[in-house]
Amino acid sequence: METTVKIGGAAGQGIQTVGQLLALACRKGGLYLMGIDDHESRVRGGHNFYQLRLSTQEVRAPAREVHLLVALDQATCREHGKELVHDGLVIAGEEAAPPEGLPLVKLELVALAEQAGGRITANTVAAGACLGLLGAPFDLLAGILRDQFKAKGQAAVEMNLAAARLGFKAVEKIDFAHALPWPGEAGAAKKRRLVNGSQALAWGALAADLRFASFYPMSPATGVMTNLSHLQDRFPLHVEQVEDEIAAVNMAIGASHAGVRSITSTSGGGFSLMTEGLGLAAITETPLVIINAQRPGPATGLPTRTAQADLLYSIWASQDEFPRFVLAPATPAQAYRTVARALDLADKYQVPAIVLTDQYLMDSMWITTDDFPVPDSVQRYLETDPDPESYRRYAATKTGVSPRALPGRGRTIFWVSGNEHRPDGHITENKDDRTAMVDKRMAKLEGMLAEIEPPLVSHPRAETFLVGWGSTRGAISEAVEILRGESKKVGHIHFCDLWPFPAQAFAEALGDGREFLTAELNFRGQLATLIRQETGLKARTSITKYDGRPFFPMDIVDGFRERAE
Repeated sequence: METTVKIGGAAGQGIQTVGQLLALACRKGGLYLMGIDDHESRVRGGHNFYQLRLSTQEVRAPAREVHLLVALDQATCREHGKELVHDGLVIAGEEAAPPEGLPLVKLELVALAEQAGGRITANTVAAGACLGLLGAPFDLLAGILRDQFKAKGQAAVEMNLAAARLGFKAVEKIDFAHALPWPGEAGAAKKRRLVNGSQALAWGALAADLRFASFYPMSPATGVMTNLSHLQDRFPLHVEQVEDEIAAVNMAIGASHAGVRSITSTSGGGFSLMTEGLGLAAITETPLVIINAQRPGPATGLPTRTAQADLLYSIWASQDEFPRFVLAPATPAQAYRTVARALDLADKYQVPAIVLTDQYLMDSMWITTDDFPVPDSVQRYLETDPDPESYRRYAATKTGVSPRALPGRGRTIFWVSGNEHRPDGHITENKDDRTAMVDKRMAKLEGMLAEIEPPLVSHPRAETFLVGWGSTRGAISEAVEILRGESKKVGHIHFCDLWPFPAQAFAEALGDGREFLTAELNFRGQLATLIRQETGLKARTSITKYDGRPFFPMDIVDGFRERAE
């Protein structure tokens, strides 16, 4: 059983607060949830919404149809009234007047909030009304409100309890067709986490022994650093907000050169500024991890929307050729593990690692029972005190990975430069030295490819595969199951590890003579381009979406049907 709730209004009306209260109630009440945050890049005004898919089973993607629409303004009725199912319901505040034909509960949210003690609690009234219609017990919400507002004092707690009770009471006689069973504490016995992608990335980096993080604020990447900054007083971690992305990447390189695991996060425009630093990390063979949270562009583009258009750019960004990892997690749990792997792999091979995420994964929230394991120990790949007579920082090795000592530690002195260099680090323009250094760096690719995990495959005997990467996995998986319910022999291949590209693993997953389509949030089908480049295999077509919004499963189902016809 599941119900989708959409709360719409202008920035400043407390939409996210309503969504957060509903999410906390679901977690405590034994339900699952997947929520997307759709907002404009402005502090007040505009049209924004929070959409929550509540379910008795774990869900990985948003649903297109809406069962309960909470309209805090007129734009919500205009924009989303058509998404309501036939037996759905609209809760309309003072500023909303739904067109005739929509089943309506008219609530004077502000008036009820003032009755409770302050108009600021209008969003709490709305949350109480929503949970009342959904069948939740009031005590569940009351406990959450006490926890949320206790830091503001007993008066704030009592005012919000009164507001929630008024909203709850206003709908108590309405029989909502899409109310849910609420198992309560007994049903929530298995540990459920309410988490978004930004939190998961911060936790994963910390679990991998992160010690330094530098950033310049840029939506939607800032959430990673915000979460890390809240933890730096409790862990051996320093988070630095700097003047621009060039400073951010170079600080991360400097910290890594000094021996601590470091990270930086940004979005497409900031990543563009970081590319010269990316090259510096490559030629100095300094571990570097960059989280690139994609948003639509170019230039400023849509700062608060989502996209998957930086794939090919991330693989080839910066001057010349050098090895790197490009990894794109699909879920919070995979984001947690992937950023930890990125820090480890960058350290092990002394290369940059780029974690490609997007606004959808960063800002959406899930209730999940997935594990977020903390390792017992973290391996480092350092020379503690090599012989100063024989040590060469860039010595040629079979694997391409040279011994790495740290400056100021032990007896060794070595040289590092952004110019091409000899094995001892001194600058050179000799053609033989240049060739040898390129060959040495590229020798890492064999070991790096062995670290790449193969794509996830479901229904391996299918005749046609939908292929995707990164955060679209949940939507594609659900679309595949819908299509299989229509007797279509469809499977799913999904990538997290994208570079070095696992060409052989993909060819084996696809099999001989079988077709594939890609589903991507970009215009040209960049994964399809990459697959053809690396394997010679051509996608039949690509299902694409590039309006800045995430895939709904039915977007992919509709796209598949159109192309099949």
